[in-house]
Amino acid sequence: MNLGRLWAMARKEVIQLRRDTRSLILAFVLPLMLLVLFGYAISFDVADVRTAVLDEDRSAASRELIDAFRASGYFSLRADLTRPNEIGPLLDRGDAQLVLVIPPDFSRHLGAGRPAELQAIVDGSDANTATIVLAYTRAIAQAYSLRVQFKGESRAPPITLESRVWFNEELTSRNMIVPGLVAVIMMIVAAMLTSLTIAREWERGTMEQLAATPVSRAEVVLGKLLPYLAIGLIDVAVSTALGVFLFGVPFRGSILLLLGASTAFLFGGLGLGIYLSAVTRSQLLATQVAMVVTFLPAFLLSGFLYAIQNMPLPLQGATLLVPARYFVVVTRGLFLKGVGVEALFIQGLLMMAFAVIGVVLAIRAFHKELPG
Repeated sequence: MNLGRLWAMARKEVIQLRRDTRSLILAFVLPLMLLVLFGYAISFDVADVRTAVLDEDRSAASRELIDAFRASGYFSLRADLTRPNEIGPLLDRGDAQLVLVIPPDFSRHLGAGRPAELQAIVDGSDANTATIVLAYTRAIAQAYSLRVQFKGESRAPPITLESRVWFNEELTSRNMIVPGLVAVIMMIVAAMLTSLTIAREWERGTMEQLAATPVSRAEVVLGKLLPYLAIGLIDVAVSTALGVFLFGVPFRGSILLLLGASTAFLFGGLGLGIYLSAVTRSQLLATQVAMVVTFLPAFLLSGFLYAIQNMPLPLQGATLLVPARYFVVVTRGLFLKGVGVEALFIQGLLMMAFAVIGVVLAIRAFHKELPG
């Protein structure tokens, strides 16, 4: 491999890239736009739960319980119902996600030392939100129950739980989503960027000139890949800065380790894009195929949104072939845990294997020979 020819090929690609406004927008604007859009749009946090109360007891104890829900910061009391038949229409219209029903004998049972019932009716059309709302409701009801049980007594509760959350102390979903977004977006953008390169040569009729040059297939592929690798690393750096300063996600790991892992990952994604470009020879088709083979697997099967261990076994096996799965582990480990090479060694090896496979596929698929 001749470094002079490789450098000349890279310079040629940079000149073409500067003249292609679409590619520049795709390279620099799209990653940032996707990060900001998805970073704000995707959230698993549940707050401001629309709540209605049907208090049939109207006692000091029931008001104290309602105040406990209001003071938690998770529930927004929107309606004070007077009849049970108001519950159905309220849930049907979506005006309430939770309805608390306090029966008329609530305070009397508490005063007599007997269990008092509290009914929570939850809108289950969004199963994830309903599950979290029920967990919040149970926690507040249990805390209230303990206060009532030991009010006026000096003895402590029989069990005291002291919990501590590591790595994401506030349990905010943004801290989990943004690092994963960096991996998913880089996978999509890398493949889409280089999916235009070889196809552009065919569509513009410049493949004849390229075929007449003495450069080898490897020099063409690597020469076209290197400028996009630099762009990808810039995108990773800017996305990381946005995650830290715009979204407030902590970064506890090594910048150098992130750049090294990103380089291996981007090599694989860029090589995949050149492979698709060489096979399809059409910019439109290459872009569409690149979107299908990168966006859907990276978004759905990388562990970015859905826990892999909760997927059916065949899909769990399929995730092993999704490179973004390993980069998601790397980005979350570096952002939130601050882990080092020893914890990310396996993921690093697999991403390097992906880089080798991507580049080899691109070289083998690219042919300088013109069709007869």
